[in-house]
Amino acid sequence: MKELREVIRDLRDDHDMKQREVAAYLNVSPQCYQSYESGRCAVPTAVLIALAKLYRVSVDYLLGVDTSYLGSTNLTNIYYNGTTMHKVVYDIQRVKKNKRQELLTFIQFLIEDDE
Repeated sequence: MKELREVIRDLRDDHDMKQREVAAYLNVSPQCYQSYESGRCAVPTAVLIALAKLYRVSVDYLLGVDTSYLGSTNLTNIYYNGTTMHKVVYDIQRVKKNKRQELLTFIQFLIEDDE
């Protein structure tokens, strides 16, 4: 299970945000926010709630109780090598119906191979 500091860093990265941007949103200094991500300081409850709202996840997700977050839902974000999530989803939708099960099986294979 990831530590809170790793979860908030990963979410910030997923949303292509800088530490100073998140600090400004939270109305804390950049140094204060850096201390949350480094694990040097405990994250106050009010900050947890604000981060959950910012990233559209539950506080349970931030704390590692719920792991259902799948990443940024911004389809204009780059997924890999200049390709946006919109293009990935578009291409998946173009797969012929008779090939969709193969695609899903292959994706599951890749996921399990990495685990």
